[in-house]
Amino acid sequence: MDAENTIEQFAISDENRLAMILFVISEAVFFLFLIIAYVFFHGAEKTGPSAANSLNPWKTGAFTVALLSSSFTMWRAEKSYTRGQFHAFRNWLAATIALGAIFMFGQGREYLGLYRANVTVNRNLFGSSFFTLTGFHGLHVILGLIALLVLFALAFTRSERPRESAVRTIALYWHFVDWVWVVIFSLVYLWAVL
Repeated sequence: MDAENTIEQFAISDENRLAMILFVISEAVFFLFLIIAYVFFHGAEKTGPSAANSLNPWKTGAFTVALLSSSFTMWRAEKSYTRGQFHAFRNWLAATIALGAIFMFGQGREYLGLYRANVTVNRNLFGSSFFTLTGFHGLHVILGLIALLVLFALAFTRSERPRESAVRTIALYWHFVDWVWVVIFSLVYLWAVL
């Protein structure tokens, strides 16, 4: 029976991972279209708000470091879980959640500052493409944080400890969200200062 249970768990793990890989591919394509739209409209308008005169790459860079660091902490959480170190798993998972929340706090502050400067989604092409692209990414971060919070809650119950396949699947999603931000940050913020 142990061999059958192991094979069944492996099959479930593969199904979850395959489903997440397919989901990530579909989301990557959607992000690709949003990025192409942003690049296409970049600099189309010569007046009004733009990335160069509205964004602060240094401030957003600090919050970017938090998000990218969360990929490391998620990797450590995953490794700790695999080794059966559940106390360390919870600590690394808590760090991942905190870093993701710091990033979202930064994005919220940036949005508030832009709103106060009258840079809105309907102001011009920059506003529309910027808020659509970064807002869609922010939504993905929020969904990832919700999944991480569920894992975190389950990590405190012995009878309902999350399965390894769930940890690996959510980690895959979280790494995807982090690396999509690398592309977005490079194109939206760093391109603005070049």
